[in-house]
Amino acid sequence: MRYVYTKADIGDIELLVRSRVMVLKAANKLPDDADMSEIERQSREYYKRALADGSHTAYLVFDGQRLIGTGGMSYYSVMPTCDVTSGKKAYVMNMYTDPEYRHGQTAVRKVRLCADAKRDAAKKCCAMYGEKMPLLSVRQRQF
Repeated sequence: MRYVYTKADIGDIELLVRSRVMVLKAANKLPDDADMSEIERQSREYYKRALADGSHTAYLVFDGQRLIGTGGMSYYSVMPTCDVTSGKKAYVMNMYTDPEYRHGQTAVRKVRLCADAKRDAAKKCCAMYGEKMPLLSVRQRQF
């Protein structure tokens, strides 16, 4: 099956907020009826700001009209180090694939898109943390 991967923009905020809630419910094992209204409000504000100023890149994956996955990269700065003299870093986040679509390589493609976005944004180092894995540094790694 061929899925459609799209880079999200400001017009996708409601989809992004909905997907963020899905990610957090899955990662935190929350019930479907958990009150996420404050998370929704704060996420909406985050996306408005971060998509406008370029401090976040988000991807949406569709099977037809169905949203089946998300992935994102947040950009931030730290004090320069010997390894990252610019201090510019990135963090892979909000990776989610609908359980019915897992093991189909969509996650690999989303990480590759994020890695490409990181390179385009001239960030040298990025990290990611998974629900069942430790923090991984993916410095200059080929995806």
